[in-house]
Amino acid sequence: MPDVRDQGMQGEPPRIFQIHYEDWHRSVCDPRFIPLDNRGPATEYLEFDLFERLSISPHVQGAALWGALSWRFTEKTGLDGSELFDLIAAHPGHDVYFCNPHPQHEGIYHNLWVQGETAHPRFVELSRAFLVAAGLPGEAVDTIDPSNQYSTANYFVGTPAFWSAYLPFVRGAIRRADANLSAGDKAALHSTAADDRMVHKGCTYMPFIVERLFPLFLRTAGAHLSGFKLPLPIPEDEMNVHQKLLREMKDHACRDRSSWLAACWVNYRSLYLQQQHGRQWAQRYLRQVTPGEIRFA
Repeated sequence: MPDVRDQGMQGEPPRIFQIHYEDWHRSVCDPRFIPLDNRGPATEYLEFDLFERLSISPHVQGAALWGALSWRFTEKTGLDGSELFDLIAAHPGHDVYFCNPHPQHEGIYHNLWVQGETAHPRFVELSRAFLVAAGLPGEAVDTIDPSNQYSTANYFVGTPAFWSAYLPFVRGAIRRADANLSAGDKAALHSTAADDRMVHKGCTYMPFIVERLFPLFLRTAGAHLSGFKLPLPIPEDEMNVHQKLLREMKDHACRDRSSWLAACWVNYRSLYLQQQHGRQWAQRYLRQVTPGEIRFA
C-alpha cells in the first residue's frame, strides 16, 4: 500500500492514488497523485479488486473523496493531476466524478455493451446472460443511451457514500450471476475468449462487464447519488465532425424520447461506419432497428 504522508496538498483534497505495475511506470506517474504499487498476483477483476482492498484500508479513512487511477490516466484522458483536482474543485458537491476517455464512441454505438461486441466476441450475448442471472435488467444491452451515461473506464473519484453503495452492488451482481448462470455461460464468461486478439494479456469477460456496470448502477441502486462526468478537451478535440454530430443527434433523440430521430441516427451512424470500416464490418457489428424497436435507457 502507498505512503500517504506528504503529497504537497493542503486542506482536504481528494485522495487519488495512481496504480503502477513496473518500475518505469512510476517515472510517468503524476506527482499530484499518490503512487500505488499493484504488483503481485492479479485476479480477473483487476482494478475492482483493488478498489475493494483500498476501501477497507487505513489509507482512505477520513477521505471525503478518493479514487485510484491507471498509470496511463493522463495519456488516455489528456488531464494531468492539477487539472483533475481543479475540475473537481470547480464542481463541488457530487458523489462521484467520472469520465470517458473514448468520447468518439459515444455517438456511434447504441450503448457501451454494443461497443464491447467489436472488441470481445459474443459480448452482448454473454453480458445479457450475466445481467439476467445477476437480477439486473438484461434489456440494458438493447437500449440507446445518451452520452452522459457513457463510461467504460474505471476512472472514478468518489465519496464514501458512493463507494459503500457501488462496491457491494458490483460484488453482489458477480455473486448472483455465478450462482445462477448456466455452466456453459459461466465457463465462457470466465474464459480468455474475451481477449482473442491478446490485446489485454488474456483477460476474461469479467473486467469488461464490471467496468460497464457503472452507468447501470447510477440508474438503479445508485440513483440517489449525484454523478458528474468530467469534460476531456483533448480527446473531444480529436473527434471528427461526424462523431460530434452523431453524438448530438443521439442525445437529442434520448432527451426527447424520439423513436423517429433515433431511427434517423441509426441510418446516419450506419453509413458513417460503413465508410470507416467497410460493409462487411458493419454487417457483423451494427444493429439495425426500426422505429418500433427503439428502446431508450
